[in-house]
Order: sequence, then C-alpha cells, then structure tokens
Amino acid sequence: MAKVAQARQAGSLIESPDITPEELQLAVRNHSMPLEALRYAITPVGLHYLLIHFDIPTVDVADYELTVAGHVRTPQRFTLDQLAARPSTTLVVTLECAGNGRARLSPRPMSQPWLAEAVGTAEWTGTPLAPILEEAGVLDGAHDVVFTGLDRGVQGGVDQYYERSLSLTDAMRDEVLLAYAINGRPLPPQHGFPLRLIVPGWYGMTQVKWLRSITVLDRLFAGYQQARAYHRRATADDSGVPVTRMLPRALMVPPGVPDFMSRTRFVEPAMHTIEGRAWSGRAPISGVDFSADGGASWTEVTLDAPVSPFAWNGWSHRWGPTAAGEYELCVRATDAAGNVQPMDQSWNLEGVENNAVQRVHVVVGAAADRQEPADSR
Repeated sequence: MAKVAQARQAGSLIESPDITPEELQLAVRNHSMPLEALRYAITPVGLHYLLIHFDIPTVDVADYELTVAGHVRTPQRFTLDQLAARPSTTLVVTLECAGNGRARLSPRPMSQPWLAEAVGTAEWTGTPLAPILEEAGVLDGAHDVVFTGLDRGVQGGVDQYYERSLSLTDAMRDEVLLAYAINGRPLPPQHGFPLRLIVPGWYGMTQVKWLRSITVLDRLFAGYQQARAYHRRATADDSGVPVTRMLPRALMVPPGVPDFMSRTRFVEPAMHTIEGRAWSGRAPISGVDFSADGGASWTEVTLDAPVSPFAWNGWSHRWGPTAAGEYELCVRATDAAGNVQPMDQSWNLEGVENNAVQRVHVVVGAAADRQEPADSR
C-alpha cells in the first residue's frame, strides 16, 4: 500500500512544488470569496465563491425544458416559466466547496487549489423539489434521484455530463430547492442559469448547476462524480468515504492592512474588533473560540444568531495587543453534534473536507515607511 503523506501544519502555504499549469488554469477560471466579504451576511453575487467543472453552457431559455422521469408513474416536463409559476421559497444558504483548504496539504492534491475562502452565503429562490417528485408519482423501490447538468467534459478518463445523486429520502427534504434566482435576481450564467439544485447543508458538489433532468432510479447511482469523485480516501485503491455534509468551519476577516504579496497583516497596538462567520452542515454552531498565540490558549467569542437555519453565524471578539511583535491569530468552530475544527488537517488523496483552523499572521507595530495620501485625509 502506498505511503500516506503526513499532515502539514494548518494554515501554512506550500513552498514547493510550484503551482502547475493545470492548477493555474483552474485557478483563473474559478474564484474564492475575499475574506473581507465575510462582513456581508449575504454575499454579493460577484464575491460568492465559484467552481465550474467543465464549460459554462449556453442556454436559450425559449428552448429550455426540465424533464423528470425514470422510476416514476407520470414523467413530467417543465419550462422555466412553468417552474417559476409554482409555489416558491427563498432560503438563505451557505455553500462551501468540498475541496476548500486543499492547497494547504502536502503533497498537494492536483485539483482546484483552494486556500480557505471557497464559501459564500446567498438568498436562493426557487420551487421545492418534493412536490414535483410527488406529482411524478415515485414508484415503490425507488432508491436514488439523479440530477444531470448541461455541462459536459472529461474527468478521470470518462466523457460525462456532470451528475450527482441524492437518496430519495434526502431528495424529499422540504429545504431542497430547484433554484432560478440568487439574491433576488435571475441566476447568472456562471451560477447555473436557468436552473440549479440547492441542497442546504451539503458541500458544493451536490448543488448541480444548469439542471436539465431529474431521474429517479430503483438502484444506487454509479456515475463518476458520485461513485468515484468526492470521497475521502488515503490511496487510489481505497474505496473511501463519500463526502456529504459540511464540517464546521470558522473564518475571520483579517485585521489591519495587508502586505501586497504575503498578505501578512499590520495593525496598531490598540483594541481591535475581530469578526467573522462560522457554519456547519452537520448541526448548528454551538461555539467559536479565538486564539492570539497560535492555538496555545483560547477565548470564547460572542456568537450571533445564524442568518438562517441553513446559513452561517456571525461572531466577534475584542482583541487588544499591547506589545509590538508578531502574532498568529486562529479561530475554530464547534457544532452542536460535537464536531470541532482540528488544529492540523489529515491528508487525503482528493484534498476534501479540509476544515483545519484558519491562521492569520499579524505584525503589531509600524509596517514600513508611510506614504501620506495626496488628498491629506
């Protein structure tokens, strides 16, 4: 059996090997949420994290149709107008990529090189899925519900449309939506126009974009994205554990001002309000702790109520360094099921479920020569 790589200290950046051209191509196509955008309870659409597996399909809404078929009594077809005319729901939902934190592992798994910011919270408007399945008449023996997107590509040597499935039980949950709007506006192309799946609490790979069909199966779905990808495994021959719901994570808005390249923060020796967000798809957030000494000691922060049952909590803490020098700020979340963010992340082949604590390098004191602004404000 292949040797499993050792974990790297959480929050540290990989020094070698250099980023590959393949990773760079992914990095320029996809984007994370700037950490300062944690100040928004609802993430502006342009700042919400984005991962596009293949290409963004061009969809003519006049020709668009969603089909619901498979192991059902009465197959259904819907235009976008017909879906929009159905009863609607708006839910505030936090979404996070399953590979968030991948770039902090060593050796680095080859995929989208996320640091820790692949997250966002939006208002998603759509029609609940469960009534549509009920109208189609799911037959006895139904097992999985498969969601097929219009985006097609090759991954793992397999030519495929992007497809994921849910068990029938999970698909019938009240909060599962077929969404056609984000933050009160129609979905933009990159976020799945004209229709996408929203499954609160689950990692982003579940939220199929550019949805073209829903197929009920009387068996376990064995498509590539479901059976092979998105598993926590140590080696290629390990069957692994499938990735499902989000593990707890807290992030802070880095205080002070940044160095352009290193992003090291510079702050004055004074009181500072440290703020951020925390979330989990496993259970409600029960606490967030802050450390100014790299995790040697912890202080519980003030936790706000969640934005919604399916979204992050705000939190804040007053920190007042009095001595000049270097500090390592950390923050960790705990949920009501007892899941706690680890200080260090264990390695896995795909680099998924990396929820190790955030570490922010802060220098208290003068950063460098100061250039006064021309307007003298």
